[in-house]
Amino acid sequence: MPDVLTLAEAAAWLRLSERTLYGLARGRQVPGALVGGKWLFPRRALEHWLLARAEDGLPGALALPPPILAGSHDPLLDWAVRQSGCGLALRGGGSLEGLAALAAGEAMAAALHLPDPDTGGFNEGAAREALPGRAVVGITWAWREQGLMVPPGNPLGLAAVADLARPGLRVAGRQNRAGSHLLLLHLLAEAGIRLGAVGFLPEAAMAEDEVAALVAEGRADAGFGIRAAAAARGLGFVPLARERFDLVMPWRSHLGAAVQELLGFARGAAFQARAARLGGYDVAGCGQVAFVT
Repeated sequence: MPDVLTLAEAAAWLRLSERTLYGLARGRQVPGALVGGKWLFPRRALEHWLLARAEDGLPGALALPPPILAGSHDPLLDWAVRQSGCGLALRGGGSLEGLAALAAGEAMAAALHLPDPDTGGFNEGAAREALPGRAVVGITWAWREQGLMVPPGNPLGLAAVADLARPGLRVAGRQNRAGSHLLLLHLLAEAGIRLGAVGFLPEAAMAEDEVAALVAEGRADAGFGIRAAAAARGLGFVPLARERFDLVMPWRSHLGAAVQELLGFARGAAFQARAARLGGYDVAGCGQVAFVT
């Protein structure tokens, strides 16, 4: 069968009437997209949706996870969760902590930006490893600019990731389980720089805005993070990488009211304006399925 099914093909495959499937699609109860006035359905997404529905009906099936969005901190996501009234509670700690919470059933979704050096992609490899055999979907939230946060005017002339190894340079770092830390490790390895050659501050910052604060207050000469956090503090920024930031969750969570409310809000003009004002975001693909496992 083709990877993308028409309404008639999907209905036949699911053994449903076209009218029933149309109603499910319009109610956002089944994964599909309205393109050019026609409903289209990714076959793999339908398979995982059906598997998740079957698992939910088993005796002793896992209870629905609490309405918590765990994982990485992102200024645009934090704002959208509050403004949308979606009912999700935020639980930080970094991308890997978010995956652990998702695997333990302690969160409905996890916010991730984990590089996959083997494929050059983001998040799918980590999700497969942490959630083997689970019907999981990754939804694109945004593409973000990552780089060096520096004082206004970049007085030390930092221009590349290798510059972080300059003797005497004070660098604000992130906790080991943060996506930004893992991306920085990858960039340093590509540049042939040992992690031990970087003069990190003794205490790791727990969020992007903490890195920016350390640089703005003069307690660090540079830090690694997103452009939006640097701009919020009036800092300079040296772009080094572009990353995809995803919301990863079971299919049943993706189809739930809380997540759909958040994604619906992200299609509005206020969200687009906020992303442009913060800077460093590309939200053209927000809400699109990035991967399924």
